[in-house]
Amino acid sequence: MTSSTIFTIGHSAHSFSIFQNLLRKHEITAVADVRSMPVSRFAPQFNRDMVKRSLYDSGIKYVYLGEELGVRSSDATCYVDGRVQYSRLARTSEFAKGIRRLLKGAQTERIAVMCTEQEPLDCHRTVLIARVIVEHGIAVEHIHGDGHIEGHAVAMQRLMARFDLAEDDLLYTPAQRLEMALSRQERRIAYFNEEFRVDGVAGE
Repeated sequence: MTSSTIFTIGHSAHSFSIFQNLLRKHEITAVADVRSMPVSRFAPQFNRDMVKRSLYDSGIKYVYLGEELGVRSSDATCYVDGRVQYSRLARTSEFAKGIRRLLKGAQTERIAVMCTEQEPLDCHRTVLIARVIVEHGIAVEHIHGDGHIEGHAVAMQRLMARFDLAEDDLLYTPAQRLEMALSRQERRIAYFNEEFRVDGVAGE
């Protein structure tokens, strides 16, 4: 099976059976876990070992890509004043490796990129990973908790609307407005590490 689409999904506080049904509804054959910390105190059914075993028992493959595509980088150059910068993270060799693995996997599997947040716009799987995947010419669709699918372009329109940037503007092109919306959302959701809150980190 060759897929020109990669899906995303948030496990949220779903029971595993509900999560499994969402995957089956959209014929997902493999889950790529992009959580930096694949544990959940509130949803232990999605702890790495447990969800891996449950997915395998359901006939769905599992791969952990949190080291490559997670946002809690140990690379100090990816931070500015303690907050991770998605543009810097996307330029690391590890991130590029993770994207290559996703694209290769999509040649034979129907993949869902999994993280925690139910709302796609509140997660780096959409604001960072999906953005890069689309740049490689692969479509991205987001699976919502109620089972409906949202195309990435529609999700980006919804993101711009959040910041009152969806309407035509004399000063900014649609691409510029999208960039502004993505930047604002990144500042809201990007991981913060106090250890990297230091002056003197190399600039862009």
